[in-house]
Amino acid sequence: MMMGIFPGFGLIIGFFALVLVLKSFGINQEYQRGVVFRLGRLAETKGPGWFWLIPVIDRVVKVDIRVITSALATQETVTRDGVAVKVNAVLWYRVVDAARVVTSVMYWDAAVIQAAETGLRDAIGQSDLDQLLKDRAAINGRLLEMLGVTCQQWGVVVDAVEVKDLDIPEQMQRAIAREAEAIREKRARIIKAEGENVASNMLAEAARTISNSPGALELRRLQTISEIGAEHNSTIIAMFPVELLEAAKKLAEK
Repeated sequence: MMMGIFPGFGLIIGFFALVLVLKSFGINQEYQRGVVFRLGRLAETKGPGWFWLIPVIDRVVKVDIRVITSALATQETVTRDGVAVKVNAVLWYRVVDAARVVTSVMYWDAAVIQAAETGLRDAIGQSDLDQLLKDRAAINGRLLEMLGVTCQQWGVVVDAVEVKDLDIPEQMQRAIAREAEAIREKRARIIKAEGENVASNMLAEAARTISNSPGALELRRLQTISEIGAEHNSTIIAMFPVELLEAAKKLAEK
């Protein structure tokens, strides 16, 4: 009877030994890192490929080091000049220190999102509405700097953050439209005044040229008469200098 018990017991032991041997091996993908804890203490970080664990004593936590893209929820906040806005953004971040991520913060990805949303409200609160509309790159840079300081202590790096949509009150939109229209009208008036100034200078120069050459005025008058006659079928009454009429009269008498 003892001979019947020992073979079954040996099979059980062999089965458990096989299970322990299989559990002692682990495999990480190229984008994974394994943080090994030995009897509860941080031991080392395993890279991609297969690795060996001490059964029962070692425990591994796998971390994905690929870039994560996350859309931040819309934040309602007030700018530095007192305008209520709604803004959202897109965040790109990744793990650079797997051991620190596992040991320093619980639910690290949620912590990064919360820090980004808080930083977004702070960055908007430190900016004027005009800066938000005209210079989003500065807002993105400020937010990236704030997140970099916070996430670095967790072993996470933020690659980029971009303000996506900016919603302002309808009343403020109309005010901005009126301001833009006034700026365009001002520019148009300046351009018109500059054109009139150039034209007046050219006319003054032409007048000086004509005053220095008395015959030039008569030539210009004759040219104008020919142009009017070619364009309009009408009667033209022209005034000639008395000297010209007297010269014509003398020629006629001769």
